[in-house]
Amino acid sequence: MNIEPTVTHDVLMRLKRARGQLDGVIHMIEDGRNCGDIVTQLAAVSKALDRAGFKVVANGLQQCWEHPDDAPMTQEQLEKLFLSLA
Repeated sequence: MNIEPTVTHDVLMRLKRARGQLDGVIHMIEDGRNCGDIVTQLAAVSKALDRAGFKVVANGLQQCWEHPDDAPMTQEQLEKLFLSLA
């Protein structure tokens, strides 16, 4: 499956944001910050990663919809990818 350039840009931005958030969580733990604050930031990292993954899967779905005869993946493969994010 080829990821569209605009999708690639968006996914990379989300992943870089998640990387920054994860670095922040590491510093929070090292600094002995409050558990609630740490868990809140971990949830933000998780959400950012999920959104990046869903964006990639949505791109695959769109390619299959627009080019059914030349689909990059089967329906079962896309379903497996989608469920791996759930």
